[in-house]
Amino acid sequence: MNVWRTLDAVIKPSRHMPWPELERAFTTVTPSAETPVLFASPHSGRCYPKAFKALSALDAQTLRMSEDAWVDELFAGVTCYGASQLCAHFPRAMVDVNRAPDELDTDMYYDHCPAPPRRKSARVMAGLGVIPRMVAAGRPIYVQKLSYSEAVERLHHLHTPYHETLAALLNHKVKTLGSAILIDCHSMPSSCAQTCPGGSADFILGDGHGRTCRPGLIARVEHVLTAMGYRVMRNTPYSGGYTTLRYGQPAEGFEALQIEINRDLYMDETSLQKTSRFTPLRRDMQRLGKAICEYARAGLH
Repeated sequence: MNVWRTLDAVIKPSRHMPWPELERAFTTVTPSAETPVLFASPHSGRCYPKAFKALSALDAQTLRMSEDAWVDELFAGVTCYGASQLCAHFPRAMVDVNRAPDELDTDMYYDHCPAPPRRKSARVMAGLGVIPRMVAAGRPIYVQKLSYSEAVERLHHLHTPYHETLAALLNHKVKTLGSAILIDCHSMPSSCAQTCPGGSADFILGDGHGRTCRPGLIARVEHVLTAMGYRVMRNTPYSGGYTTLRYGQPAEGFEALQIEINRDLYMDETSLQKTSRFTPLRRDMQRLGKAICEYARAGLH
């Protein structure tokens, strides 16, 4: 569902990108020797437009608390093995592409919402809808309520093009290669990783409890990471978000797996600066990318 289209008769989105800094809202890389694999990084965008920051009550560092900082760089090496990569440049605090476009918090807007959202999800009620009201630290983002047209612009210029591009990349792979594997890459606060059953986790793999990919894919990823010495868990507390559940259709040739990385493995969670462990982890993510591409080429999925 594209909310901006639903509202088109009432609120017309601008024809041109409202935020000059985001003329290039995301980057795609597809190697010439392509495999069915696509790594996406939806939450590591760190281009915060001036107009967005002017609406916020928070300083730049606090705004970044929702960011999956540096995840795009952790996986950058996977293109060497034939995987495609899609990286958002816009920040998660501005629009969350791992949410459905109708996960809107209507209480955020001072004017009338002409088309009420279909659902008031738990994420929306927590301030973490498609247009977030809070950053991950539980701090309100905005000084005052927004115009509903602001939501329409963000959905039209950022959320919709991102998903149109993601869908096009996956459809191309199925059409030309016979299958597609989406690895949706995220990072989690170490405090969340520590609440996992059985102790702290380094990685959490989410396949919608068996719905979004075939058993061989998640088993292969789990095996590779465990062999590297990492503690790996499945589906708790992250079983896969909107993107994984939307695109993971194994019966149709589309598989999707969400990967959550414990931020303590590679960064200082207060300063958001990379630590000395970043480079070794990046090498390991390259090895993981290579293993997934080899798995896909072999047709094991």
